[in-house]
Amino acid sequence: MSAMAMPKSEQPIDTVSVSSPNGWLVFKIDNTDGSPSYTVTYTGIDILLDSPLGFTTDYGDFSKDLKMVSAKDSTINKHYRLDRIKKSDNNFEANSLECEFVNPDGNRMALEVVVAHCNIAFRYKLLKPEGRGSVRVMNEATGFHLPPYATGFLSPQSDAMIGWKRTKPSYEEEYIVDTPIDTKSKYGHGFTFPAVFKIGNKAWTMVSETGVDRNYCASRLSDQNEGVFKIEFPMPEENNGNGTVEPAFALPGATPWRLITVGHSPRPLAQTTLPWDVVEEKYPASIDYKPGKATWSWILWQDNAINLDDSKKFIDLAGEMGYPYTLIDAGWDKTMGRKGIEELVEYGRPKGVAPLLWYSSSGYWNDIEQSPINKMDNPISRKEEMKWMKEIGVKGIKVDFFGGDKQETMRLYEDILSDANDYGLMVIFHGCTLPRGWEKMYPNYVGSEAVLASENMVFSQHFCDNEAFNATLHPIIRNAVGAMEYGGSFLNKHLNRANKGGSERKTSDAFQLATAVIYQSPAQNFALAPNNLVDADKICLDFMRDVPTLWDDTVLLEGYPGKFVVIARKSGDKWYVAGINAEKEPKELNLKLGALGEGKAFMISDGEDGKVTKEEITLQKDKKFKVSIPSNGGFVIEK
Repeated sequence: MSAMAMPKSEQPIDTVSVSSPNGWLVFKIDNTDGSPSYTVTYTGIDILLDSPLGFTTDYGDFSKDLKMVSAKDSTINKHYRLDRIKKSDNNFEANSLECEFVNPDGNRMALEVVVAHCNIAFRYKLLKPEGRGSVRVMNEATGFHLPPYATGFLSPQSDAMIGWKRTKPSYEEEYIVDTPIDTKSKYGHGFTFPAVFKIGNKAWTMVSETGVDRNYCASRLSDQNEGVFKIEFPMPEENNGNGTVEPAFALPGATPWRLITVGHSPRPLAQTTLPWDVVEEKYPASIDYKPGKATWSWILWQDNAINLDDSKKFIDLAGEMGYPYTLIDAGWDKTMGRKGIEELVEYGRPKGVAPLLWYSSSGYWNDIEQSPINKMDNPISRKEEMKWMKEIGVKGIKVDFFGGDKQETMRLYEDILSDANDYGLMVIFHGCTLPRGWEKMYPNYVGSEAVLASENMVFSQHFCDNEAFNATLHPIIRNAVGAMEYGGSFLNKHLNRANKGGSERKTSDAFQLATAVIYQSPAQNFALAPNNLVDADKICLDFMRDVPTLWDDTVLLEGYPGKFVVIARKSGDKWYVAGINAEKEPKELNLKLGALGEGKAFMISDGEDGKVTKEEITLQKDKKFKVSIPSNGGFVIEK
C-alpha cells in the first residue's frame, strides 16, 4: 500500500493506492481535478480505466469539487465458517484503505476500499453532519470503465411491469455472450448484476454488489457510454410505481459494497467468496437450520398436482430418495386448506419428510392471483401464518413474485426473513432479485431463483434447446455471487406428467446429474417425479439420493461461459467432479485432478446408447485425466 494518515492540517491528496497482500491487484484513486476516479490493474494488466466515484445526496454533491483530505490504511485478517456457500471454511486476508473527502460546503464522505487476492470491494460512508439525521441518495456517479476491446457476458434488465401478471423485473432474461461492450441492452435499461467481462485474451473480471439490506435499493449497470457502465437505481415503474427510486438511510451510514473480481481465467470468478467476506450476520439463527433436498410436484405435474393424493406421492418419493423436504406450490390453501397441510405433515413425519409451503409475496405491485396471497406482505397476517407453520411442523417457505429492486422491496425481503427466523422457518425466494450476501447476513436464507430457471424449460422448447448453453454460464456468472435455486435435474425426457409430448429435454441423463453438482444452493428442489423410481436408471437414482447440497470447497477446473464447464466440489471427505458441454462437437479435455488424490474413483458418463454408464477409474496424482464430453452431455466423478 502507498497511503499514510494525513496530518491535522488536512492538506489535499491527489492520488493514493491500495494493493492486495501479494501486490498483484492495485486499486488507485485519483482526485487531481476534484472529481474522484479510480483504476484497477492486475499483474500489470489494465482491468478498469479511469472510472468515476462518488454520489449526490439531498444535502450535498460528493462527486465533484472535492478535496481528499485523509487516507488511512489497515489490514484485515479474519476467519469465518459458512456452510451454505461454495466454501465452508474461509480465511479473508486483505489490505484496506479509507479516504475522506470534503465538498465545498464542508460536508464529508469517506470511501472505504478493501483489496484481497483477485478481489476488490468498495463503498461510501457518510458521517452525521450537525443538524441532520438522514440522507437521500439522488444518484451515484460510480462507474466501471472497461478497455475498448473487452467483451461482455450480460443479462439485460427487463422493462418494469411486464410478463406474467406484470411481475417483472425478476432477473430471468437471456444472456448475451462475448459481445462488444457497446452492445445495447435489449430493453434499454442496462444490465443486471453480476456482469462478467473478458479483457481480450489477458484477463476476466466480474462486477457485482453485496450487503444490500433495508437501508438501500438494489442496483444494476447502465448501458455503456464511452466504455463506462454506471450504477443505476431501480426504474420508477417498478413496484407498480410505488416507493421511491432513490434510497435513504439514517446517518451515520453506508452504501452497499461494489464488488470487482479479476483473474487471468474465469476460475477466480467462480471461486470468489467476496460477497460474504465483507458482510456480517444481521441476527443469530433461532434454530439449527438444515437446508437440503426436496421433491417438487409442480415443476412437472403443474397446478393439478396441488392436492392431497399427489402431494402424498411426492412425500413418498422424498422418503424413497432420502430427501427431508417436499415443496408444495401455489394454490394449496384452496385445494387442501390448512387441514390438508396438517394431514400432509403427519403423513410425512414417519417418513422423515416435512413440507415447504409456497406463498405469493402479494401486495399492490402486480396482478398475481396464485394463492396464498395477502399474507407475506402484511406483518400481522405474516406472523399468524408463520406461527401456525411452526406449530404444525412446516420447515420453510418459498415466497414468489416480488415487485422490483426498490428499497421498499429490500425491506420486505428482510422483514420476511427476520420474522421467519423468529418461527424457525427457512426461506427461499422466487421471482426475485439477486441475493447479495444474504447467506451470511440472514441465517435462515437458503436460496433464490433470480435466473431463467427450470420452469421455463417446461413452458417452452426454446429453453430446452438452450439448456446446455445456459447451464455453462451460471457457475461463472449468476451462481458465482449467490445461491441459485434452479429446480432442475430432470430424469423425465418429456417435461410433463405423462412423460410424453410437450417440451423435450435435449440433454443427456449424465448432464442432468452433473447439474446437481454444478448448480450450487443449500436448498435444492429437484425436478424428479414418482415415475422415475421405475423408469429412471438405478445409477441416476443412486446418485440423486447421495449428492449433497452443502459444500466445503469449490474449484473451477476448466470452463468458458456458453461453451463448457468442469467444476469440482468437496463435501466432507468426498469430491465430486462434474462437467457439461454446450458445444456442437465433443469436448476433449485433460483435467488436473491432483486435489482428489490418487486411487480408485467412480465415473458416471454418457454411454453410446444414450444411457448412463458407471465405471471404476484410477486417478494418478501427477497424471492428467482424459475425458470426452458429448454435445449436450455430461459426466460426474465421485472420489
